[in-house]
Amino acid sequence: MITDMEAATPALCRLQLGSELRQLRLAAGLKGAQVVKKLIWSPSKLTRLETGENSVVEPADVMALCAMYGADTETLGRLRSYAAVTKTKRDWWLSPEYRPVMTPGFKAFLDLEASATVLHTYETEFVPGLLQTEAYIRVIHQRAHQGLVPELIDKLVAVRTTRQEILSHPESPLKYVAIINESVLRRKVGESPVMRDQLTHIVDVVESRPNVRVQVVPYRAGAHPGMNGAFVVLQFPEMLSLKPMVYLENLVDAVVKRTDADVEGYAEAFSDLQALAPGPQESLSMIKEAIKEH
Repeated sequence: MITDMEAATPALCRLQLGSELRQLRLAAGLKGAQVVKKLIWSPSKLTRLETGENSVVEPADVMALCAMYGADTETLGRLRSYAAVTKTKRDWWLSPEYRPVMTPGFKAFLDLEASATVLHTYETEFVPGLLQTEAYIRVIHQRAHQGLVPELIDKLVAVRTTRQEILSHPESPLKYVAIINESVLRRKVGESPVMRDQLTHIVDVVESRPNVRVQVVPYRAGAHPGMNGAFVVLQFPEMLSLKPMVYLENLVDAVVKRTDADVEGYAEAFSDLQALAPGPQESLSMIKEAIKEH
């Protein structure tokens, strides 16, 4: 339950609203198909409500669901207040200026990232986004997306640098643990100064922010649990009735995994990688050595 509505973000309200609506439906013994048939909704509308994917939630929809589920007056009032926040406030990534570079899958991830308290990420190819410098971000988009016009690259850079503010939130900064493959340190992205500045930035962030931790999986570790690719595991505050989730991304798509089996598999892989990689201090030493080599 969200207690401070004035400080609540639309993303947080959407997620909490969706979670509570799903719990109410299950408590009422109703299947999604029964609900959408009675309300003459599409199945996707209910799914989007329960997963918090709608940018704006109509209070009338909340009232209709609460009436069907037999919710009490207090619950109805609380859920309507969540819906009201989605109509009166806007998350920064939903601003019109970012719309050209905001895919549905990435938008769903930003909703989750902004609401998470703990984020665990494993990256194989490049420095994780929350630790990237502006110059490094530009080179990645210029090389990975050939032909992208400068205006769109500027928007992509702005999105990524704005995301990084969650690491320095004055009240509750994100607890961030990033594990990267040694190849990330060796791969030259841009000219040497870009790489040196990027690796130095990682060291600076880790040494200045106790909520950020980075480990490196060295080549000598051999085969390991992260060889199937990059992933992100997100955990949420206790006030939300949300289980951990996993985010996966590739060249053409992005997906959020919510099933217990999927999440447990990735969480276990991350724990194994943490145990396999050298500790934070030795990992920082590896990064500092890599700086000298660029």
